[in-house]
Amino acid sequence: MRAQVLLCPTITAYGRLYCAPRRLHRYNSSSSSSQFLNLNLSRFSGALFFHMEQFQSGTGSSGKRGMVENLKRYGVISSKRVAQVMEALDRGLFVPVGSSAYVDTPVPIGYNATISAPHMHATCLQLLEDKLHPGMRALDVGSGTGYLTSCFALMVGAEGRVVGVDHIPELVDMSIKNIEKSVAASFLKKGSLSLHVGDGRKGWQEFAPYDAIHVGAAASEIPQPLLDQLKPGGRMVIPLGTYFQELKVIDKNEDGSIKVHTETSVRYVPLTSRVEQLGGF
Repeated sequence: MRAQVLLCPTITAYGRLYCAPRRLHRYNSSSSSSQFLNLNLSRFSGALFFHMEQFQSGTGSSGKRGMVENLKRYGVISSKRVAQVMEALDRGLFVPVGSSAYVDTPVPIGYNATISAPHMHATCLQLLEDKLHPGMRALDVGSGTGYLTSCFALMVGAEGRVVGVDHIPELVDMSIKNIEKSVAASFLKKGSLSLHVGDGRKGWQEFAPYDAIHVGAAASEIPQPLLDQLKPGGRMVIPLGTYFQELKVIDKNEDGSIKVHTETSVRYVPLTSRVEQLGGF
């Protein structure tokens, strides 16, 4: 099948906009040669867009395999371990029936939320990979349908601990049902993976401290409870800002001090309360 290059919106989970990686691998289907080019971002109708090849067909194992190969081709996935996890976990089980599970685009899941586009999942997994080794602990704030939370579980294994928190009870129920149908089901059954209804801004103290924390909405400042629950030597990935936002990578040193660097520009909805998220839903 000939690849098609499309102009794709980068709206991801919880209505956020993702600024694609700084370097993009352009693949020429009519030639064996390829070249790396700097990615040119443009602003269109108030949103960021980028050129990204989409894997447009396939289901089940063929769909997820094609999705991962496409992300590898573009240089979004460079980690063998992340590629293996995303091939093992079927994204099709975590989107509404009839949705385009393997196309690189976000998918609405109800309650004014979406599941992130695959390139966003891959990016966050790679940023946190060194803190997701077997036996480690991870917290996913805004766990949605449970896809990224399950990826974390596959990476830390049964000897680790993964906690997902979402303030929408219906999404937590949905995520549990999704996971029960997936390769991550055994972790849920054994208790090393759990999903909870709660205010993610407060983290989940019961299983703290965490080696890795992922936050799926933009905060005006880093919530102190999340910093407190981040283990010395651990890493948090969180978008910060109001209208102008950046994806921040926060490393906590052994002495408790923190080091922050900016990964890329993003656009998220606020990290807020259940009532404010639902609005008129």
